[in-house]
Amino acid sequence: MKKLLLATALAVGFTSAMADYPDKPINLVVPFAAGGPTDKVARDLAESMRKPMNGQSIVIENVGGAGGTLGAAKVAKAKNDGYTLLLAHIGMSTAPALYRSLPYKTLEDFEYVGMVNEVPMTLIGRPTLPANNFAELKAWMEANKGKINLANAGLGAASHLCGLLFQQAMGIDMTTVPYKGTAPAMTDLIGGQVDIMCDQTTNTTGHIESGKVKAFAVTTPKRLSTPALAKLPTLDELGLKGFNVSIWHGVYAPKGTPKPVLDKVNEALRVALKDPEFQKRQEALGAVLVTDARLGGAEHKKFVEAEINKWGPAIKAAGQYAD
Repeated sequence: MKKLLLATALAVGFTSAMADYPDKPINLVVPFAAGGPTDKVARDLAESMRKPMNGQSIVIENVGGAGGTLGAAKVAKAKNDGYTLLLAHIGMSTAPALYRSLPYKTLEDFEYVGMVNEVPMTLIGRPTLPANNFAELKAWMEANKGKINLANAGLGAASHLCGLLFQQAMGIDMTTVPYKGTAPAMTDLIGGQVDIMCDQTTNTTGHIESGKVKAFAVTTPKRLSTPALAKLPTLDELGLKGFNVSIWHGVYAPKGTPKPVLDKVNEALRVALKDPEFQKRQEALGAVLVTDARLGGAEHKKFVEAEINKWGPAIKAAGQYAD
């Protein structure tokens, strides 16, 4: 009888705690440096999720390094009480192929909350590059084989993945220059220390508008409607048939996080994606908010599994691994 009463009391206490969730600030881990495109998405999302999460603050914690795997590993090992969440991008699906040994299992060690957005990529170049359109860029690249520096934000970063496919599509070897984050890579591109980069519209749109970099194309099958990018052709229409790279973002929790908590976070995510201010900021950067079934955890997990199967062969064919 005492055991039954204790179990009942614990169940009541658990239910009460879930009903009050959250009653303190939530830690949202971003597995990349501050100032990068994923960080921008996270900060905007955190602000829009705050109100439906009982007005509690959602604090961004940047845990960069190892292509986003350090931050993901931290969340995988965190207490599963709903107060530690992860916002990560496509790296969740490419890390299994890029890293010979991961400190977590992508499909087993997380609860999938839902997908946030899809972000197109842009092919950009230094402002002093002697090319003003893709045809001129292609001619310049043909004439400078072995001398082209292709920047990225580090192994596994969105810019690395896009650059990898671009090299394969062009059939031209380039010197890959990895940086510790998007910000330093962009700084050197603007300064002319490197030649080209393929990066998310969330990070490139402002620099394209200001003329600090040259823009040559977008990576989506169709042209974008964003005013600053609407005139850019797609790589597909420029001859790289089938070239299609978008970088998505999703929200995750440690494995075993209670379903009532996951439901509360998912509902806050859905509210945030309907926030006019969040929509305005994302659309201005070329990001497309998710409105389909992938907004739910189960469908997002299926999508990630499909992405793992998509990217694995391409990465292995390039032979680019990290220990």
